[in-house]
Amino acid sequence: MRKKFPDYTIKYIQSTKGNSIEELLASGTRFDIFYQTIGNYEGHVFPNRIEYDMSELIAKHKVDLNRFEPTVIDALKQTSNGKMYALPVITNNLLLYYNKDLFDKFGVPYPKDGMTWEQTSELSKKLSRTDQGTQYFGFTHSPLHTIRMNQLSIPNADLKTNTPTINQDSRWSRFFQTLFLDPVQEPGYAQYLQSTGKIPGSNEFVKSKNVAMYVYIQGLMGAWGDQVNYDVVSLPVFSDRPGIGSQSYPSYYGITNMAKNKDAAMEVLKYIVSDEYQAELALRGDMTVLTDDAVRKQLGQGTSYKDKNWQAAYYNKFASFLPKGTYDAELVTIYGSMGIQLQTGKIDINTGLRQAGEQAQKKLADMAQMNK
Repeated sequence: MRKKFPDYTIKYIQSTKGNSIEELLASGTRFDIFYQTIGNYEGHVFPNRIEYDMSELIAKHKVDLNRFEPTVIDALKQTSNGKMYALPVITNNLLLYYNKDLFDKFGVPYPKDGMTWEQTSELSKKLSRTDQGTQYFGFTHSPLHTIRMNQLSIPNADLKTNTPTINQDSRWSRFFQTLFLDPVQEPGYAQYLQSTGKIPGSNEFVKSKNVAMYVYIQGLMGAWGDQVNYDVVSLPVFSDRPGIGSQSYPSYYGITNMAKNKDAAMEVLKYIVSDEYQAELALRGDMTVLTDDAVRKQLGQGTSYKDKNWQAAYYNKFASFLPKGTYDAELVTIYGSMGIQLQTGKIDINTGLRQAGEQAQKKLADMAQMNK
């Protein structure tokens, strides 16, 4: 960006202790563009009242929204009653990472693009075992991501009534049964979960190397380097929803209402959603927000790991978005905690859904009181 705009002074302020958005605003620090992931963006921008509707600037600077993946634009508009408080710049979805060495070790065929959750659970059973004193886990996932990006498109709350859906929408029961319970029934796996009270995650996949399959965001495809011998396939699908992957998880860049030169800021945003810049992002492994096949085919090809199955990221269609409230991240945390308790055997599914609903309702009430 500095090369493209040599006359601009571009300063990046990282969110750290002492540099939170609230602390920056309290100290009178101006920032022209703010960026965060979906849900987190709304949770920071709206409560701090720094949003700015970029609709007129988008039209003035001739940014064609038809070039974008429709779901990421729909998500923006749904959250803001049709306004455009940001532009999506990169996105993410969920993929199934797998440790090739473990599949080879136990003589199990590698996963494939387009698998169902039932097939994945069967694979997990074959790979969940104790071997020479080591407990191996066939499958695990990142609960906060699988809930936030759930492929059944279940909203975390009913925005009309400001009530949680976890104890109201029957699809949640199916979701938790499929991802949290069905793949972990092998006795050794179940015993580990109950005795430790935690579920295996990225450390077990990358460092301990005793996890065979791990659902996580696409953006980590090049981050683990040679620490583990892995590849990826598309996110497994529900059998009655073939070809539907996770929801997209875009990062939004939005001009703030404190920006002094909004046209200059818009020129920067216009550039970073151009075909040229999006292709650069794709080469280094970031999923483009554009629908252009030529840009999509560049994904990961500028990395040292271009032989991996990068196009698995586009194998499924994105699940449809539903509106997210400013409290979305808080509810995801509550639902994720419930999922871990469920998986570790501390509660049954009906009790978990009920308790999570009660906790979420209290959180919504507390946040409403704080915002008065």
